[in-house]
Amino acid sequence: MKLFGSMKVIDNTLHIGGVSSVELVEKYGTPLYVMDEALIRDNCRRYAEAFKIKENNNKVIYAGKAFLTLAMCKIINEEGLNLDVVSGGELYTAYKSGFPMENIYFHGNNKTPEEIEMAINFNIGNFVVDNFYEIDKINELAIKHNKVQKVLLRITPGIEAHTHEYIKTGSIDSKFGFTMLNNKTLSAVKRVIGYSNLELVGLHCHIGSQIFSIEPYLDEVELMLNLIKSIKEETGYTIKELNLGGGFGIYYKEGDEPKKIEDFCSCILEKAKQTSLNLKMDMPTLIIEPGRSMVGNAGITLYTIGSIKNIPNVKKYASINGGMTDNIRPALYQAEYECAIANRVDSYWKEVVSISGKCCESGDILLKDVELPEMYSGDILAVFSTGAYGYSMSNNYNKIPRAAVVSVMDGKSKVMCRRETYEDVISREILD
Repeated sequence: MKLFGSMKVIDNTLHIGGVSSVELVEKYGTPLYVMDEALIRDNCRRYAEAFKIKENNNKVIYAGKAFLTLAMCKIINEEGLNLDVVSGGELYTAYKSGFPMENIYFHGNNKTPEEIEMAINFNIGNFVVDNFYEIDKINELAIKHNKVQKVLLRITPGIEAHTHEYIKTGSIDSKFGFTMLNNKTLSAVKRVIGYSNLELVGLHCHIGSQIFSIEPYLDEVELMLNLIKSIKEETGYTIKELNLGGGFGIYYKEGDEPKKIEDFCSCILEKAKQTSLNLKMDMPTLIIEPGRSMVGNAGITLYTIGSIKNIPNVKKYASINGGMTDNIRPALYQAEYECAIANRVDSYWKEVVSISGKCCESGDILLKDVELPEMYSGDILAVFSTGAYGYSMSNNYNKIPRAAVVSVMDGKSKVMCRRETYEDVISREILD
């Protein structure tokens, strides 16, 4: 069990942000997402400093799909970072939070006309364009609203990032971006610069998620800078921004060995500097988009243990009052986590148990064969490193209300998102 940020064990009880997990459960109930605000802010500042956003005018963009609420938008803005959104809902969240629209990058492989028009009306800074359909549609709506819209083209670089098949987005066979085969990238560049209501400011690429190795990023830098030079030679057009995406891995379980924020950033910057010199070209503004590595280790989820079932000589199950509705990643990706009994972190008596969720699905198993202190109904289970893709992928399967989200810092807690009620769950339904 590895603790991050402000997490501590005091009197055999897990504390986060100076607040006891027992106290949090008594006040807010379970399941409960708990976010360490101090750790999130520290990660923002480390990225900003290591990627030299002040000295070199580079940009760090928080990938909102990892975890986005009104309060999270406020934190990102206060820390001076930009924000990427991938849907109308995420864009609307940013807008309602007061986030500066000029600092938004709008991603997605199938933005609807309604989403595009909303973004143009909100005066967002940049679209990251994924296909020829979007080029034409954004230009059409920019003409309608008499605006010149900044765009980046998403390129599929074909780099193998050694990650899970479902979260590998940089290979040639991908639903994302323009391939570099058959001059598709160059054709997209020429189409954009031929439209008077679009301004091509940059290129974007993303090679995958949960990546521990630095080498794929170095390959990415070299490939993309060579592409920028070839675009200049072919068209005379200068690309001003190079967005290298995110995907920086974090620690989830024993054996994971992610690089430090500073290591990723320094290696990317040095490679870009050296490659630009070798190519005898000006280095564009560099951009990265961390999401998981900003918030993943900053979150834990607290559950209450309910039924306990022992199948002799087979397996012992302990069921929690949550599961794939608040963390679907184990079912989707076979994701693994570390955990603890938050109200009795250490005990002489240990047992191997599997943690099952309450959904009516045999695959709703959150943790398989983990060693924990002997547990009892009513104990509090803490699952670590759930700050990314827990809340954002939560759902109402079996009509289970979504969990609350609280932030903790300096001994205080506050609600970021209230717990859903049954009335919330059926609020959009109509009885004839």
